[in-house]
Amino acid sequence: MKNILVPTEPHEVMSSVLETSLLVQRRFGGYVEGFSLRPSVPDYVPIDMVSGLAWHVDEKADEDTRRQAHRLFDEFMATRGLQAASGADVEPGFGWHAKAPAGDAFLASHGRAFDLVVLGRPLPGKAQPSMASLEAVLFEAGRPILIAPPAPPKTLGDTVVIAWNGSTETARTVAFAMPFLEKAGRVVVLTLENWGVPGPSADQLATSLRRNGIGAEVAIFPRSGRNDGEQILTRMAELGGDLLVKGAYTQSRLRQMIFGGATAHILASATVPVLMAN
Repeated sequence: MKNILVPTEPHEVMSSVLETSLLVQRRFGGYVEGFSLRPSVPDYVPIDMVSGLAWHVDEKADEDTRRQAHRLFDEFMATRGLQAASGADVEPGFGWHAKAPAGDAFLASHGRAFDLVVLGRPLPGKAQPSMASLEAVLFEAGRPILIAPPAPPKTLGDTVVIAWNGSTETARTVAFAMPFLEKAGRVVVLTLENWGVPGPSADQLATSLRRNGIGAEVAIFPRSGRNDGEQILTRMAELGGDLLVKGAYTQSRLRQMIFGGATAHILASATVPVLMAN
């Protein structure tokens, strides 16, 4: 996890996103790149044919947002003592992608060159952080996403909890999480009774991790009538976890929107960083 992408935009979770990315950088000693994440300027906008005022306002707002994001990123890195990378390919530190275009399409494509993309958890009733940006990474980048909680975390990866449901999505996320698992002080494979899809058991996953030198333990809890995601977060808090590893959307997104699901609840309620992939 030495190559970290931090899409930067001015919103209330951004300080947590930056703190979370810094915890990753300090854990692995890598490079953090920021760029201004902002909506695309519409291809077609209402415009005064004489003055062109509406288009001018859109362009100016885009430039203001870009400058604000750049300033926010640089000031944070400077106050935390992280040095700007010198330009060498393997130099640790931080850098800024000044020419990044607007829109989630760039976020998804650019993220493919990084080990990890760090974004904020969407907040109810807020336009930013955007669920669309988060899902662009999940479904188009082919890389894991680390979702920062609303409040900046103090630690990251000391106790890693894997929410295991036997699925392909979670197996892929565990593979992405191996650098965190190898450095963790404690790894817990958490599962609920009769939860998930047909697949390897929590004990089988823990055995596989132990064969890779990771001293994983298993925690199996009874499944109650509450949302599975709520139960996972409750049990994780009891275990003292500071990083949750969870595959995204074992059920379809539409089904989760209508009926609820573990992923939907965790994306709405997690207070710790969550590593996800799909």
